[in-house]
Amino acid sequence: MHTYTLARLAQGLAQKEFSSSELTRHFLQRIATHDPQLNSLISVTVDLALQQATEADQQRQHPTASSPQPLLGIPLLHKDIFCTQGVRTSCASKMLDNFIAPYDAHVVQQLRSAGMVMLGKTNMDEFAMGSSNETSYYGPAHNPWDLQRVPGGSSGGSAAAVAARLAPAATGTDTGGSIRQPAALCGLTGLKPTYGRISRWGMVAFASSLDQAGPMTQTAADAALLLQAMAGHDPKDSTSVNEPVPDYSATLNAPLKGLRLGLPKEFFNDSLDASMSQLLEAALQELESLGAQRVEISLPHIDLSVPAYYVIAPAEASSNLSRFDGVRYGYRCAHPNDLYDLYVRSRSEGFGTEVKRRIMIGTYALSSGYFDAYYRKAQQLRRLIQQDFMQAMQHCDLIFAPTTPSTAFPLNDKKQDPVAMYLSDVYTIGVNLAGLPGINVPCGFLNGLPVGMQLVGTYWSEALLLNVAHRYQQNTAWHQAIPSLFC
Repeated sequence: MHTYTLARLAQGLAQKEFSSSELTRHFLQRIATHDPQLNSLISVTVDLALQQATEADQQRQHPTASSPQPLLGIPLLHKDIFCTQGVRTSCASKMLDNFIAPYDAHVVQQLRSAGMVMLGKTNMDEFAMGSSNETSYYGPAHNPWDLQRVPGGSSGGSAAAVAARLAPAATGTDTGGSIRQPAALCGLTGLKPTYGRISRWGMVAFASSLDQAGPMTQTAADAALLLQAMAGHDPKDSTSVNEPVPDYSATLNAPLKGLRLGLPKEFFNDSLDASMSQLLEAALQELESLGAQRVEISLPHIDLSVPAYYVIAPAEASSNLSRFDGVRYGYRCAHPNDLYDLYVRSRSEGFGTEVKRRIMIGTYALSSGYFDAYYRKAQQLRRLIQQDFMQAMQHCDLIFAPTTPSTAFPLNDKKQDPVAMYLSDVYTIGVNLAGLPGINVPCGFLNGLPVGMQLVGTYWSEALLLNVAHRYQQNTAWHQAIPSLFC
């Protein structure tokens, strides 16, 4: 059962091939057996999962809703950045190691309303700050394709768990590529929706103008099912956009004839690894055989996306993380001498190195003497990057690009070099700065490690992204591969 997609699991449950309780026990057993190798989970909610599965079985026996619930009784994992009532929400930080959320995040509510069963909470980079899952207080997650390599980040635990088939799907968050990059390194379909498509309420904030939740699944068809349940306006979130949610599954099989794929000349140059370039060219030719056509486009300011991001994101993090002061909730130092000592030691002891680095950078950029030189200038660059995307979209329907500059790199390879780590997201960060939707689609293997291609659309074009990804996956089998250790 662990090899089944969400669509296949929904069919099996509807036809009574197995129950939700049987399915849930199967995945809980796989977690118990395999996660010690992966460290992909922080919390496993055994009792809660079995209780929710029993409720799903009872609901299937005595249906009350007039509309079908395809996800009813299907297990999933939540990234440990989403608040879950009565369950620890740690953000992989010592600061929140003892925090029990008093309410569910909107995403958690939506998926629970759809009948999904929560198996647990996944490992991640601390407060979503990282590209390798190595900043976690609970230790790094491991890539199931090679346990000595990183799964990507910050949603590395979600990616590793789904790739190893410890769960059929998981939630993630994407601030600068944190869904798409680990999805590429682990061989998954990972969708970052348009900013505002999914509510951020109850999702612990890193950079509020960039953070966006999304699904991590085996297939585009599965991502469509999950996005359908996750999306929608939420009046509790001021950044949630009141835009109608289409039926994402209805257009999955639409023809691609005449689809224009824009190739940014800034991405397809000598800096792109030749072997990865060959795999991307093969994927592009496959899409062309389905009716797509390529056009060259330019994103002239895209090279400035990394420096702009690493001013804006730390600045917002500095503001958002000021609430963790050792007073109201979270970690508190032992025996403080006074209030100042409480603040200083609680934050010094509670936050990890990368989080403290970004807080310091952000505080510096926001300070009165440097605000105009750094933060304001970064926001001006952000507008130029967004305008570049809008200009490019006048000449194409979607942008075709690499997702990552390399396959999964070894653990500790970039941990001591923050700049090299930051460049892991060089192809994804611009999409977040512009607030656009993007999706990673597996497109091959290089030396036994997955490679992904990235498709980027204009605002609210998730249905088209899923359509193109689905049609590609109907003609290829890269997304079906399972790491040999976890078959």
